[in-house]
Amino acid sequence: MTDEQTLDVRNEIPKRRHELIFEHYFALAAGESFLLVNDHDPKPLYYQFAAEHEGQFSWEPVDQGPEVWSVRIGRTAAPSA
Repeated sequence: MTDEQTLDVRNEIPKRRHELIFEHYFALAAGESFLLVNDHDPKPLYYQFAAEHEGQFSWEPVDQGPEVWSVRIGRTAAPSA
C-alpha cells in the first residue's frame, strides 16, 4: 500500500471535515483505502459511516491519540444503486 492516499484534516475547519472525508471515500474504488489523520477521536464519523454505508466500508484504527488519531478507511463494496 505504498500509494495509499493520506487525508490530514487537522488544519481544516470542523464544518468542512466530514465533507472532505466523504469526498475522498466516494472517490475510492472497491478495495481501495485512504489514511485519515485527525486531531480528535473520529468516533462520530464512524457512526455516520455505519449508518449511511453499512457493509460498504472498512475502518482500521492506526493511531489513537492523545494528540493525533488516524484511521484507515476503505471501500469494501461498490456503492448501492
